[in-house]
Amino acid sequence: MAAIEIYLPYLIPPVLGALIGYVTNYIAIRMLFRPLRAWRLLGVRVPLTPGIIPSKRGELARRMGEMVGSHLFTSEDVGQALAREGFRRELKGAVSEKLGQFVDRDLGPLESLVPAEFRNRFRDLVDYLRWRAVKVVFDYLESEEFETRFRDYLRQWGDELLSRDLQSFLDPQRYDRLRGHMDEKISSFLGSEGVGRAVGRFVDGKTEAWVSSRRTLRELLPADLVEVILAQLEKEIPPLLEKLGGMLYDPDFRTRLVKKGKEGIEGFLDSLGGLSGLLAGFINMDKVYERIPEFLDKAGDEIARWLREEKTQEQVAALLRERIDGLLDRSLGDYLEKVPYEKVAGVRRFVRRRAVETVQSRRAAESVLALAEGGMDRLKDRPFASLLERALPEGGLERSRQALVDRLLGVLRSPGARRALEAVLAEKLEQWLFRQSLGKLSARVPGDLREELEEGLYRQLAELLKKEVPPLVETLNVRRMVEEKVNSLDLLQVEGLLMGVMKEQFKYINLFGGLLGFLIGLLNVGALVLLAGG
Repeated sequence: MAAIEIYLPYLIPPVLGALIGYVTNYIAIRMLFRPLRAWRLLGVRVPLTPGIIPSKRGELARRMGEMVGSHLFTSEDVGQALAREGFRRELKGAVSEKLGQFVDRDLGPLESLVPAEFRNRFRDLVDYLRWRAVKVVFDYLESEEFETRFRDYLRQWGDELLSRDLQSFLDPQRYDRLRGHMDEKISSFLGSEGVGRAVGRFVDGKTEAWVSSRRTLRELLPADLVEVILAQLEKEIPPLLEKLGGMLYDPDFRTRLVKKGKEGIEGFLDSLGGLSGLLAGFINMDKVYERIPEFLDKAGDEIARWLREEKTQEQVAALLRERIDGLLDRSLGDYLEKVPYEKVAGVRRFVRRRAVETVQSRRAAESVLALAEGGMDRLKDRPFASLLERALPEGGLERSRQALVDRLLGVLRSPGARRALEAVLAEKLEQWLFRQSLGKLSARVPGDLREELEEGLYRQLAELLKKEVPPLVETLNVRRMVEEKVNSLDLLQVEGLLMGVMKEQFKYINLFGGLLGFLIGLLNVGALVLLAGG
């Protein structure tokens, strides 16, 4: 106890100095923030109230704004940060990632890309653009400029077309394709049921008219056809008579001729009635029958020579012509009035069937195709202009061209054309923008195009940031923003902000104050010791 009392005078000054130094520093630091408001005693403001930070808050905010805006966050600093390689690498990666997510996503209709709150506006915009497009198109169609250009274009195009011939359009390959197409169409047309029925009706109508008509065959048949038939028959008479004369030497024909002779003699005798018996008593009929072949042998050469004589042939031809003239002067009904109806109907059905088969045969198709080819061969070397000028009246080609242009202009400018264009645009825009799914763009965008797109977007975005962000930083007025932000903070928030940054430093300041007080106390002890020793 005595020892403690001895050292106590030496311990108290340093300990008390340390305590005083620590407490005074702690109080000084707290007085930076406290009190938050001024204290008043008997209406007089207590000095050092409020604390330094609350009382100098406006100045602190202004200084912090100047520090940040003028030194910490300048447009030059932002520009340098945007130009750094690391930032550009991150920007390129972000562009590639976002673009990949967009093109690999299964997109719906174009309307689905528009935010929901703007979709009605989007439809209104589409309707307006559609109306505007139709108006612009028809304003131009109705202008004199369009009419002049349209007429000039059709004039030039028409001159070029009319100066060409059919052969210039038909090279060997096209000609073969055209011929095959025509052959197919002709065969299909002639072989169709409609053509068959039409031919059948035509044949039925003609046969009915011939059967019921009282006109002679000469009136029904063309005169040239009758003359051709008669001339052809006259040409056939000499070889026919020559062949008839040769038949007299044919054994079979002679046998039949002898038989017919016997039948003729017997028929003659039967027609005589009672005289036949009287003649039989005077004439031996068996010997007469035996002499018939001998008679034919003697008369055959004479008959054959007689048939070859020109006079005989002329007489036969005259008789044949006279007989045919008689037949031609009768109507077809005269020949058929005694023929049963079933036979007439059968003949008509046969004629109808043969006519339809003939028209629908391959030969008929080839004949029509040959006629078409012949027509093309005659016309293929002649310009279209000369063909049309021959086919149309004088000046008709020019009038037709002018009428065609006027007609086309009228159609293009008509209300019907406007309605048609509006309907087509409405239908297509509805389908493309509101119903048809876009799908994945990656399936439609080639790989090289995607890389070029990424690179282009990256360059444009980097250039935009480099060019526009620094001026934006200047226009933001960072100094004022910081000042207003600090002024808007609660005092406790400001205290928490500063304490969060300098709490550790404030602790060491307190400890340093305690250490300094401890050293001052030691100095006091040393001074007392020195004075006591003196």
